[in-house]
Amino acid sequence: MDINNNITAVVKRIENACLSCARDPKEVKLLLATKTVIPDKIKIAFEAGQTLIGENKVQEIKSKFNELAGFPHQKHFIGHLQTNKIKDILNHNVTCIQSLDRLDLAEKLHQRLTFEKKEIDVLIQVNTSAEESKFGINPEDTVEFIKQVSLFENIHIKGLMTIGLFSAETEKVRKCFRLLKQLQQETILQNIPNVKMNELSMGMSGDLETAIEEGATIVRVGTAIFGHRTYSDSYYWNENKRN
Repeated sequence: MDINNNITAVVKRIENACLSCARDPKEVKLLLATKTVIPDKIKIAFEAGQTLIGENKVQEIKSKFNELAGFPHQKHFIGHLQTNKIKDILNHNVTCIQSLDRLDLAEKLHQRLTFEKKEIDVLIQVNTSAEESKFGINPEDTVEFIKQVSLFENIHIKGLMTIGLFSAETEKVRKCFRLLKQLQQETILQNIPNVKMNELSMGMSGDLETAIEEGATIVRVGTAIFGHRTYSDSYYWNENKRN
């Protein structure tokens, strides 16, 4: 496995997808999904010019923190966040939580931010696939939820995130991404204070082209760069609410 070659290939895929739908490749950021990836491999990606990573588990953020501290990079949290882990998130230089999906989480996050005199960017996670096992706000509740979260002045909403349907049928996956774009446009029309809708985080290794065609500004890629993981995606995404 050659991480450098894999990055080059993924960047080319992003560029080609943008060209096919008349978008500027500079509009799409590559986020490296680094779940289970050891720091030495992440450092190779940093040396190749990639500086945006996303972690799914707070414990992994903590365990890799010191080894990666010497490399300039941005870190997003892209997994399901439990309220008792908020303090750890804020103590380990996470710049954006992409998975805000509950009012109690927003309330506790705001309380901690206020106490620490900090601010943070967030994306609102939407369950666009209607799968019960997935986290995220129901699409029909999204705009109202955004209005509620917008009242917390230390939380800055920058856009939306979704995990598309795990399916080989492109058009079924496309519906998820198209719905997120639609919700973005609906929110923009509301002109809600303290809310920006610049970011759409959607698309992963297998479906990034479809996501870009539907308006993604962040694609989260792990497998296509670092190879297959030992465990299933569902384990690391914490998708199953019964776990």
